[in-house]
Amino acid sequence: MEERSRIMNAESVDRALMRISHEILERNPDAKELCIVGVLRRGATLAAQIAENLKKLSDITLYTGTLDITFYRDDLGKQALDPSLNHTDVDFDVEGKTVIIVDDVLYTGRTARAAMDAVIALGRPQKIQLAVLVDRGHRELPIRGDYVGKNVPTSRKEIIAVRVPEYDGQKEVVILG
Repeated sequence: MEERSRIMNAESVDRALMRISHEILERNPDAKELCIVGVLRRGATLAAQIAENLKKLSDITLYTGTLDITFYRDDLGKQALDPSLNHTDVDFDVEGKTVIIVDDVLYTGRTARAAMDAVIALGRPQKIQLAVLVDRGHRELPIRGDYVGKNVPTSRKEIIAVRVPEYDGQKEVVILG
């Protein structure tokens, strides 16, 4: 697919993630223990940057991890017979904590639902919140981001690509179509 437009460059991605970090602290003033978990792959990269920001901005105890939501997806049967598995890395107890799930793009809400199921399978958090870099609309489930970097109205034919240095060699958000 061809790149139609760049909607965020590296600087605007960093600014959005810092704003999300400030909002997390503002909305959770009593949270003594925050958990930041990123949805593999690019959500985990964004979560790491948010966690780094939070460590610089506060003195709270911060737990970080990554979620593989493969087996929590409701479309697993429609995917390949041999799904690609990553590794959930949450080496802390989520019981009673505020867990912030981080993903790159919020679209239908199905990935966010799967991520919530994956977190709940680990224990019973006090609260789950959702942070996304881009909300593109077209929800199929009643899910919304608590922290949103940018709202980008799109058609269903378009694709939002979040590019991060670890996988793409650059940091930006583009619309493909």
